[in-house]
Amino acid sequence: MKYVNPSVLNGALAAPPSKSLTQRAAAAAFLSPGTTEIINASSCADAMAAFRLIEEMGAEVDRSGAESAEKRIRIHGGSAARRRRVQCGEAGLCLRMFTPILSLFEGPVTLEASGSLLNRPMGMMEKPLSDLGGRVETREGRPPVTVWGPIRGGRTEVDGSVSSQFLSGLLLALPRAEQPSEVAVRNLKSRSYVEMTLGVIRAFGGVVENASDLSSFRVPGGQVYRAGTFRVEGDWSGAAALLAAAALSGRVEVSGLDPDSLQPDRAVLSALEAAGARVGVSKNRISCERADLRPFEFDVGECPDLFPTLAALAARCAGTSVIRGIERLRHKESARDHVVREEFSKIGVEVEISGGAVRIRGGRIRGGRADAHGDHRIAMTLALAGLASETGVGISGTDCVVKSYPEFFKDLRRLGGRIS
Repeated sequence: MKYVNPSVLNGALAAPPSKSLTQRAAAAAFLSPGTTEIINASSCADAMAAFRLIEEMGAEVDRSGAESAEKRIRIHGGSAARRRRVQCGEAGLCLRMFTPILSLFEGPVTLEASGSLLNRPMGMMEKPLSDLGGRVETREGRPPVTVWGPIRGGRTEVDGSVSSQFLSGLLLALPRAEQPSEVAVRNLKSRSYVEMTLGVIRAFGGVVENASDLSSFRVPGGQVYRAGTFRVEGDWSGAAALLAAAALSGRVEVSGLDPDSLQPDRAVLSALEAAGARVGVSKNRISCERADLRPFEFDVGECPDLFPTLAALAARCAGTSVIRGIERLRHKESARDHVVREEFSKIGVEVEISGGAVRIRGGRIRGGRADAHGDHRIAMTLALAGLASETGVGISGTDCVVKSYPEFFKDLRRLGGRIS
């Protein structure tokens, strides 16, 4: 258990590397003949799952520079060995993204999962890959996932209502298929993540044509990706927690962030400003400072990972804040809306769920003991609450932050957080 005491933060540090971009770059490097160097690569558990998978499938992965100042990882890709089983751990993007990528090769290959990922939906992959010449089997729509290839291209439709991760993997895979492909998409959520994927594809020399609303894609077949150097930008998801911590308890400056990033969690800036925090934005650097916080309304439909962070922010805003767009929270590491309600009740914050929205009556965080439920973002939001509480918050199960932000608690200490 970690105990996060009331604290005043003050300082500056670099944002953690983006785990989403690191995994996408690893996938593109795996498909690229030659050597790719990824700079500022994330070392979180999800990113490591992607690196282990591509290594098991035939890529050469040199991690000797991972602990250097530039966090360099070299990948020699372009070939595929025939491992029959690979482990994705609890990394949902890894599993959903690499299923279509591994369908480029003859199968079967089984992608295994662990923990909460075993209960997350995967059925959206079966028909599209069948349309394109492959085959997928799941455990009643859940992992493990077994895939046979090769997909050769063609036409298909993808349901993007639960997750855009499979679509991202499909778009990465299809340039390598023999024939051209057309993909129609319905009910797409998290559009920005798909735009991030398109940016990675183009950085590696791939060509994908898309409708402006991302409702359809045309992909020429027979393409060859180009190995090279890819720099990963700072992670807005992790930085959002640091900036919210500042809004609750001091002043923090975070470097390594692109204000024009495609990462959807950049929307935290709008939420912080709506709550009355003082936000400063400059090239590559964002600052946030505590002020008199007011209740706010915000829709997390396109950025669901922000929900726990914004819940902690709302807990300190005097009045009732409303967070909408919560429909996809049930498909994360935990049912985050219900977990926030349960755990916040233990530390003196009232949360109500109704009508597709979460209402948080804030102003005072008493403190107490709570549980992270094995969810990295719940662990971080409880830590934020502890910083701004009256008596502190004891959190059990904090090791789960390794999934996305292994240095989170160390970074809070560097900023002045009193953590025991």
